[in-house]
Amino acid sequence: MSAVGDLMPHVVDAPTIERLRVRLNGYMAKKGLRSTAQRRLIIDTFFEGASHRTIEELLQEVRKQDRGVGYATVYRTLKLLAESGVASERRFGDGLSRYELADDATAHHDHLICVTCGTITEFEEPRVEDLQDEIARRHGFRVTSHKHELYGVCRACQAKA
Repeated sequence: MSAVGDLMPHVVDAPTIERLRVRLNGYMAKKGLRSTAQRRLIIDTFFEGASHRTIEELLQEVRKQDRGVGYATVYRTLKLLAESGVASERRFGDGLSRYELADDATAHHDHLICVTCGTITEFEEPRVEDLQDEIARRHGFRVTSHKHELYGVCRACQAKA
């Protein structure tokens, strides 16, 4: 079982969701893609749910409302969200792709990944960001993107051991 960010839903404010919907609608119009009922259900469920979900986890959620939605439809919709810049695909070394909302206006964050239970916890630490910037400057390097993932054992799993 994969736990997600201490099992708390990823809370995103309404203006951010609206901005992402506008971006997605513009992308779909440019590509000539239709907004089907199943695609809307998948997108709405993705926007409303927890972050770092796999295709299988999103499929389970969507099938609670429409048992006819297939794996391929969820897969293609998540790829569409990633291509349009609405979602980011993440891989945390367990062989699964996970998806989270992506927005230029949202602060950068990093991840703590429990190798025992799979919990993924997001964190922001300005000191880490400052240190990365300092190291890049020192080496004359211009960072265009990065990801910071720490793997270990979460507090709950340590307590069980």
